[in-house]
Amino acid sequence: MDASLLKQTEFAPIDRDGWVKLAQKALKGADFDESLISKTDDAIAIEPLYERRRNALLTPRKNPSKPWHIVQRIDDPDPVRANRQLLEELENGATGIALVFEGAPNAFGYGLPSTREAVDKVLYGVHLDMIHLRMDVHPKSRACADWFVDYMRPRDVNPKTLSFSLGIDPAATLAGTGRLRMSLAALKASLPQSLSGFFSSDLPGIVLEADGRVYHNAGATEAQELGAMLSITTGHFRLFEEARQPIVYAAPHIGFALSVDQDQFLSIAKIRALRRLWARLQEACGSMRPSQATIHAETSYRMITRLDPETNILRNTIAGFAAAAGGADSIAVLPHTIAHGLPDAFARRLARNTQLVIAEESNLAFVADPACGSGAVESLTENLCEAAWKEFQALEQDGGILQSLVDGKFQARIIAARNARTEEYLSGKRAIVGTTLFPARRERPVTVLDAPHMPLPTDGVVHCEPLTFPRIDETLQASE
Repeated sequence: MDASLLKQTEFAPIDRDGWVKLAQKALKGADFDESLISKTDDAIAIEPLYERRRNALLTPRKNPSKPWHIVQRIDDPDPVRANRQLLEELENGATGIALVFEGAPNAFGYGLPSTREAVDKVLYGVHLDMIHLRMDVHPKSRACADWFVDYMRPRDVNPKTLSFSLGIDPAATLAGTGRLRMSLAALKASLPQSLSGFFSSDLPGIVLEADGRVYHNAGATEAQELGAMLSITTGHFRLFEEARQPIVYAAPHIGFALSVDQDQFLSIAKIRALRRLWARLQEACGSMRPSQATIHAETSYRMITRLDPETNILRNTIAGFAAAAGGADSIAVLPHTIAHGLPDAFARRLARNTQLVIAEESNLAFVADPACGSGAVESLTENLCEAAWKEFQALEQDGGILQSLVDGKFQARIIAARNARTEEYLSGKRAIVGTTLFPARRERPVTVLDAPHMPLPTDGVVHCEPLTFPRIDETLQASE
């Protein structure tokens, strides 16, 4: 055969209609929609094929010229041991740390003591001007901000060189613990004045946060998580508007935290949607200079399984990749053994190295927005924006997220979404490797650190029904 004939051969043109006809032929009478079109928890249809999206809107990280912060959680109740962990993480590639305190919704039963002395001990020997520091949302977040300032005051550090997030989010605290230490009226009256010093000093950090992880891990859909974060930031804006402080100065100091899971494309779209929604919200509030979103992503706790923990490494890798491709500014990977207790050094190293491989071998940070132009991701992004805006409007009709939580309305919608998802797993429409698909026959021993289980706070003047965080495998076991 003459190879030159191949050069003269042209493939017949193909379009979507032609592809659909071929697909229907291959299905041999099976329903096209039923076989090839799936839906998200928010009833967003996912088609089997999309055309390339040209002239798509670029949604990069806040600082696309720099890689994201590789964050490791510091949640050991022993501050001295936590300090050793912290220094080891930084020596081996982590570029940021997240201090997780006891009573925090995201502590999962552990956490540092929420005291000034514990902060001093855990940060001993750390050069804060060389790393990114997060303080996860917890009941004493406002006091912790003062501890941070007091810690920095005697040290020769230029505050404007710091990269930090103080994680103050009363809504996440209320949702995750069921309690607030002050009334809603007192919160509105005191918070803007107490934080004005952070804003007026032009520090380049995040003070207020909209934390969506508490809702995701309780079972919320992607749109519910995004809608909650929009309602939280709207509440932040109202606080400053009522205090007659321009929101244009507050917006750069508001950040976001969300969860990413094993659904790669949906997780990518969720981060991209959040950036667009944040810009749209600021425009709706009359801001002429919209601030770019600062987004922290953490791998999902609800997707973690206990019975076959090694499969969590695969899920974490997909979620971490999605967070990087979606444009998160900082990423934390939960250790794969976290369902068994406080993770040891080996589990923490795997979590850290997952990100190091993604960053230094895959080089995802070299591309500002890898998903830009993908028909599938662009469609998911747009549809998530629409669904999230509707959830945001529903929360605003409830009187804002704080009032909705006090009334129990938002919790009811999240629990309904969780129950619907559980039914899909029970019916076989969805599967978890290691739990419903190729389940492990018996539980293998897992090494964890010896640490006390820390209770949630019991004090407070505002109460609501707290969200609980059953993992998906737990909900399936409870239904058996």
